[in-house]
Amino acid sequence: MDEFWVFGYGSLMWNPGFEFAERSQALIYGYRRSLCVRSWVHRGTQENPGLVLGLDRGGSCRGMAFSVAPENWDGVIDYLRARELVTNVYLEKRVLLLLADGRTVKAVAYVVDRSHVQYAGALDTGEAARVVNEAEGQSGPNDAYVFNTLSHLKQMGIRDHWLEQVVGEVERLRAA
Repeated sequence: MDEFWVFGYGSLMWNPGFEFAERSQALIYGYRRSLCVRSWVHRGTQENPGLVLGLDRGGSCRGMAFSVAPENWDGVIDYLRARELVTNVYLEKRVLLLLADGRTVKAVAYVVDRSHVQYAGALDTGEAARVVNEAEGQSGPNDAYVFNTLSHLKQMGIRDHWLEQVVGEVERLRAA
């Protein structure tokens, strides 16, 4: 391996938790950011699961790519596996990214495992909003996670129309 890149599409974008040599906005084709993972601990419970982000098949996704220096490769991959593979709802994959400067690189990304019991599938915005509005876990309310994610995406200049629609639906539920 000549280079080691990591692709973040959720909290990894603004809170990578590891040292990186370079950061760039990146685009991945064939996957989309989606609230498709049932959260039983941090943003919900088994009785009332919340929803957190997964990288699911279809479409494209803007996120952040991080280049890791060779002396940090082992430590970073160990850290990422401990962070992302707790319940094995994600699969560690090597994917192609298009960086903002036009370079194409291979990166490690964590893609949702559609066969995992925590996979929620493709929910419509209304159903996703209902779940997000009602769930709470050890790390707090599900809506705080979603609103915080959208806020960070906006700060980075990244639009996610589906997530914006979910937040709009949550706001409508609160107003009703």
